[in-house]
Amino acid sequence: MSSKYIEIMDEIKLRLANGVLIAGSKLPSVRQLSGHFSCSKNTVIKAYEELEKEHLIYSVPKSGYFVVNEFQKETNEIKVIDFLSAGPDKKVMPYVEFQHCMNQAIEQYKEELFTYSDQQGLYSLRVQLVKYLQNLQVFTQPERVVVVSGSQQALHLLVSMPFPNGKNNILIEQPTYFGIIESINLQQANTLGIELSMEGIDLERLEYMFRNNDIKFFYIIPRFHNPLGHSYTNKEKKKIVELAEKYDVYIVEDDFLGDLDPNAKSDPLFSFDPSGRVIYIKSFSKIFLPGLRIATVVLPSLMINHFLRYKFSSDFNSSALSQGALEIYLKSGMFTSHLKKIKEVYRTKMQILQEACELLLPANTDFSKPTSGFYLTIRLPENVTAKQVVHMLSDQHIYVDDASRMFLPEYKKENLLRLSISQVDEGQIKLGVERLAHCIALIGSRKNHMTPKNYLLF
Repeated sequence: MSSKYIEIMDEIKLRLANGVLIAGSKLPSVRQLSGHFSCSKNTVIKAYEELEKEHLIYSVPKSGYFVVNEFQKETNEIKVIDFLSAGPDKKVMPYVEFQHCMNQAIEQYKEELFTYSDQQGLYSLRVQLVKYLQNLQVFTQPERVVVVSGSQQALHLLVSMPFPNGKNNILIEQPTYFGIIESINLQQANTLGIELSMEGIDLERLEYMFRNNDIKFFYIIPRFHNPLGHSYTNKEKKKIVELAEKYDVYIVEDDFLGDLDPNAKSDPLFSFDPSGRVIYIKSFSKIFLPGLRIATVVLPSLMINHFLRYKFSSDFNSSALSQGALEIYLKSGMFTSHLKKIKEVYRTKMQILQEACELLLPANTDFSKPTSGFYLTIRLPENVTAKQVVHMLSDQHIYVDDASRMFLPEYKKENLLRLSISQVDEGQIKLGVERLAHCIALIGSRKNHMTPKNYLLF
C-alpha cells in the first residue's frame, strides 16, 4: 500500500480545518474516494481507519463514516506555568488502556446500563475495591463498602445526615479542603476548627474539643493534606483514634492521596480502628481520572442503611458504566502499574519544587516540606498577601492559589499560598518559583503601596 492513504488523510483534515466538514458530517463513500484519488478501496479504508484512531471520525455499519467533532486547529498558545490546577498530570493518564476497559464494560454490563444498578455499587466492583484497599492497610468487607459519585458526594451526605452518637457539631482542621467548607456553609452545619501546621495539631486541644463540644465527626486528611501537604505520624493517628473512641466521636478520614505515600509503614487511621469509629473515603479523581466520578467510602455497618437512604435521594446510584470500567481496570492489574508510574512522577516533581523553594525563596518566607502528594504551601512575609501575589503572577501567566478560602472565617489567613505540582511541567517548576520569589520580594519592598497598575515585573 502506497503513501496515498496519507494524502487522503491530509485532504480530509484540511476540509475539517477549513470548516467544510463539521461534526456529524457524512464522509464520501470508500468507492467515491477510491475513484477520486485513483487508488484501491483498501487504501481509502486504511486512511479512514487511521483517522478513526485519531478520534476524528467514526464508522456506522452499513451507513458509512462520520465526523466526530469540529477539528481543533493548532494555535500558538501562551505558555503558562500552572501551580493552580489540582487534577492529575494529563501526560501520565492511561487514556488508551481505560478506553479498552470502557469498551469491555459496555459489553459486560449492557443490561445494567439500561436499568438502575445496585444502590450500594456493583458487588463485583466492591469485591475488587476491598482487594485494592488492602494495599492501603484498610481491611474490610464488600458489605461495608459504598460506591459514591466522587468523594465530594460522600462528604456532602455525611455533613447532612445524623450520626449514631446523636451529636451535632463538626470539627475540621484549619485550613482544610475547600469542598467540605462549601458543603458545611450550604447546609449551615455547626462547625468548629482546630489549627493545623506542618508540626501537626495540638492533641490536648483536640481532647478538650472532643470532650466539651458535642462533636459529631472530625474531618481529617491524614496524608499529604490539602492545602498544607502535612502528614500525621502513626503515633499521632493512633492517639486521635483513641480520643475519638473515648469521647464517642466519629472520624471521617479523607485519604485521597494515600496511594502516593513513599513510606510503606505509614498507615491510615482506619487501621487503628477496631470498633467502626473511622469512616474511610478514597477518591480516584486525583490519582486516576476525575471525569470517572467514582470514589468509595467504608462505613460502620450500623450506618450503611441510613447513608444509602441519603444517597438515594441524591442520585439513586452511581454510573454503572464508570463502575464496570473501573472494576475491569482494577482486576486486570493495570491500575497497579499506573500507580507505580505516578508515584515516581509526583515524588520527583515535589522534590524539584522543594529544592527550588529552598534555593530561591526570600529568607523571611516559610514553606511546607511534604515527601510527595500534590500540595506545598508557602507562608508569605507579614506585609505580603496571597491575593497580591496571585494577581501579580497571573499577569505573567503563572497561576498559584490563594489558600484563604480554605479557612473558616475566624481562622482565616491571608498570607498562605498553595502550590500544586500535579499539572505543572517538571521543567518549568524552577522558573515558576524564581518568578514567585521575585514577586514576593518586590511586593515586600513596596510595603503594600502597590496598585493594580504596578503589578508587572518586567
